[in-house]
Amino acid sequence: MDTEKYFCGNIYCSNFGIQGADNHIILYGYANNIQRIYCQVCGQHFSSRLGTVFYDLKASEEQVERALTCLAEGVSIRATGRIVKADKDNVSAWLSRAGEHCKVLTSKFFINLHLTECQLDELWSFVYAKEGNLQNVKHVLQEYGDAWVWVAFAPDFKLIPAFVVGKRTQENADLLIERLVKVSDEHIPFFTSDALKHYRNSLLKYYGVLEILPQKQGPGRPQQPRIVPKPDLKYAIVFKKRENGRVVEVLTLPVFGTQEKIAELLEKSTTSNKVNTSFIERNNLSLRQTSRRLTRKTNAFSKRLPYLEKQLYLAIAYSHFVLTHKTLRAKLAQPIPTKGSGSPKKWIYRTPAIATGLTDHVWTMKELLTYPIVPEYLIKQHRKIFKNLH
Repeated sequence: MDTEKYFCGNIYCSNFGIQGADNHIILYGYANNIQRIYCQVCGQHFSSRLGTVFYDLKASEEQVERALTCLAEGVSIRATGRIVKADKDNVSAWLSRAGEHCKVLTSKFFINLHLTECQLDELWSFVYAKEGNLQNVKHVLQEYGDAWVWVAFAPDFKLIPAFVVGKRTQENADLLIERLVKVSDEHIPFFTSDALKHYRNSLLKYYGVLEILPQKQGPGRPQQPRIVPKPDLKYAIVFKKRENGRVVEVLTLPVFGTQEKIAELLEKSTTSNKVNTSFIERNNLSLRQTSRRLTRKTNAFSKRLPYLEKQLYLAIAYSHFVLTHKTLRAKLAQPIPTKGSGSPKKWIYRTPAIATGLTDHVWTMKELLTYPIVPEYLIKQHRKIFKNLH
């Protein structure tokens, strides 16, 4: 068993939270059929489940894994409970654990992503009730009513590097681009989106520079500094003209960058030679299929906003690490013969995580749920202790 992924859970130990080849962790037998690990620095031993979805759970790993797989595949809470023979409240509690786990795991792996293209869009959903059916008092609560899932999508890797759940406001558009900037490297991808003006403002905020204009001599107001896009920022929009609810014309317009510069980027693109949002719109369909809460005309909608977000973290991590995508497959240099008279294997199927270089193999659902993550509450306690010592 690989011990590099484990860590010491003793907040007083100098080896606390360290993962990798220098974690000084060895295997230490079993207790109640659960693997124990031993820290060679402080001499304490812990459950190998520490930092995983299964830590301190009485339910069997098989039952929890099957339930979370159902949720990641788009099954509702109550239906999942019936399938795995568990109470719906227990299934909701497992979803909460898994959502938090996948959120931290994603932030651990998504570092300095090199993105060449990025499409932006938003999906409509609602929490508790649709906006028009809310009582006046509930309009005050931002948690209820319309909930939009803001998504940034890298079409060449089939990857969602960032998403935000909230109202359709400029603040949430800013938060989406802020999260995208945090997980990507210094390279500015080529952006495309629909004609929503929030994206232009957000891109200018995070990929713009302050320009000081020269002051003119004579009367008149002084020219104020302004934010201009960086030379490498290229952004185009897809504008759909509708009549009687039907799309009659599709226009593409450059926002940042000239038509010639954008054409050069499209020639080098590995996904498409036209400005479009087709890939993220197809991804939106996948999100609705793998998250029952996003299904249209359903009674499985979210009653609370945090659970919608946790469901999305689980479904997206499942798509990134566990599910292979046919369009990401790579051709083998030498076909592998199969048993019997079947044709040889010509392709190796990859997940978005493999295509991006985050991992070297297709994960199982159990591997996703059991990858140890240092709990946030232990990190806070550890920092507090060492802060007081100094």
